[in-house]
Amino acid sequence: MPIQLLSDSLISQIAAGEVIERPASVVKELVENALDAGAKRIEVELERGGCGSIRVRDDGGGIDAGEIALALARHATSKIASLDDLEHVSTLGFRGEALPSIASVSRLSLVSLSGRGTHAWGIEARDGEVSAPAPASHSLGTTVEVRDLFFNVPARRKFLRTENTEYQHIVRMLERLALSRFDVAFTLVHNGKNIWTLPAAISDPQRLGRVAQVCGEEFAAHVIELRHETESLVLSGWLALPTFSRSQPDLQFTFLNGRFVRDKVLIGAARLAYRDVLFHGRFCAYLLYVNLDPSLVDVNAHPQKLEVRFRDSRRVHDFVFKTLEKVLAGTRPSTESAGSAPADWLTGASRFAGAAAPAQARFTLPEAPQRPSADAYRSYLSPAGAEVREQWPRPDAVNGSASVSSASDAAAAPLGYAIAQLHGVYILAQSAEGMVLVDMHAAHERVMYESMKKLLAGETAQQQLLMPEILNVTPAQADAAEGHVQEFAALGFGVTRLGPDQLALRAIPTLLAGRDPAGIVRDVLSDLLEAGHSRRVEESINHLLATMACHAAVRAQRTLSLPEMNALLREMEGTERADQCNHGRPTWVRLSMSELDRLFLRGR
Repeated sequence: MPIQLLSDSLISQIAAGEVIERPASVVKELVENALDAGAKRIEVELERGGCGSIRVRDDGGGIDAGEIALALARHATSKIASLDDLEHVSTLGFRGEALPSIASVSRLSLVSLSGRGTHAWGIEARDGEVSAPAPASHSLGTTVEVRDLFFNVPARRKFLRTENTEYQHIVRMLERLALSRFDVAFTLVHNGKNIWTLPAAISDPQRLGRVAQVCGEEFAAHVIELRHETESLVLSGWLALPTFSRSQPDLQFTFLNGRFVRDKVLIGAARLAYRDVLFHGRFCAYLLYVNLDPSLVDVNAHPQKLEVRFRDSRRVHDFVFKTLEKVLAGTRPSTESAGSAPADWLTGASRFAGAAAPAQARFTLPEAPQRPSADAYRSYLSPAGAEVREQWPRPDAVNGSASVSSASDAAAAPLGYAIAQLHGVYILAQSAEGMVLVDMHAAHERVMYESMKKLLAGETAQQQLLMPEILNVTPAQADAAEGHVQEFAALGFGVTRLGPDQLALRAIPTLLAGRDPAGIVRDVLSDLLEAGHSRRVEESINHLLATMACHAAVRAQRTLSLPEMNALLREMEGTERADQCNHGRPTWVRLSMSELDRLFLRGR
């Protein structure tokens, strides 16, 4: 076949293949156009899951009569006019591809009235032909109706799923858009039935109410609201407590400058922040909003703009990771918390019908914790089996009475005071609100693990190898090792280059002796080439410390005295991430007096 120019209609259909994948793609493009137009109310009406028709109506700025014909022209846009505009783009759309792509694979009509017009104008696209603009009736804003999607591309239409499946994709898409713009009201109508209406959410309670409506009441009841900013980066949103873990990553939302993205830098930072508090095989849940200068990110890296490129991805990653890590470090016993056991631990659905939801926490950056002394650390590893000193002795606790009589006592001791040990496994304590159960091994394991990490912070002892280990690597990995010699040295590794594809490993961190340090170096080099940074060494050391803490922690069936139990409770209250053990298991749970009364039908 000879080389030839493609027709405009074929070019548009090829372009549509990149942008318009299914009915949800049409909804996304039309709603994003409405948001860029300044709409404060958007209505989406569907027939047959979007396979029959899609109608999006907004109250935005509208399109001027003289420009409405250009709206369906390829690469026509009001959002950028130069390369500099593209590098600083802050709108959701900017390529001028959406409307002409949709029009090339459907029957489309558009009616709009701008604030500068006296009446509305309409335009239609049928079989690749665009009609002349004609006067129409419409209030301020725009309505776009799309019918018979892919009617002229049978190969694409046969790959559509069932109407219900396509409808669910649209619902998920609209939920993400609703979570990206709380100041906009959204309405969804399907087959003539109003499915949901989300009013504009301006205040904090209203915003959390929208989160609850979209993500579920349980999610909203188990989140920490966070906000942290530097000169050029802002991170805000809601972070689910580790107890609200999921079997799949269906409640992970990341937004960049108001745009929903699936970015590996942001997702990786969140996953890393949860690494010490999630049970194996479970997924965290969060809504994260990152804002930065548009010139520091390239949003033109993916046909659907779902992936982006940061100018300094490591800085963004570290900012998000360290912020989330500090938030999660505060997941420790408090008077407001009901414990770290899953929300459905007792009934399988909700803990108690009608029980009040736990108070939502707000995050502010904490001050740096004090480092424990080496003597305190050694005491945990004593041959007696992790003897714990009583640091806050109370005569009533020693005598077996554990009444908590004042608000100051409750604030100072959220876990209350021990009154018994159950089957050599659990500590039973009485608090001002009711009773507390603590898994003593899981709790002591976390206390020891966090203490070990703090004692080793900034101290990476190095062990020289008698015979250097020769590593055969790729030239790119050898270049990376040579360029990061100082970083390797700070981690305790002595790495030098012997040739184009050979390295000599001359020293290793003392803690990693006997744990395949050469394999760790190779993993670090792979990370450096892919992401520009690596936390493999830290993760390996932490895994070792977690194992040491697990083996050294007090074991089941060991009898503890009341002072020892109370000392462990006080240590938990002052330990970061004490709501979970090193493996992500919960460490404690509280039953309030009202919950106990409900169990025994008191007052009914």
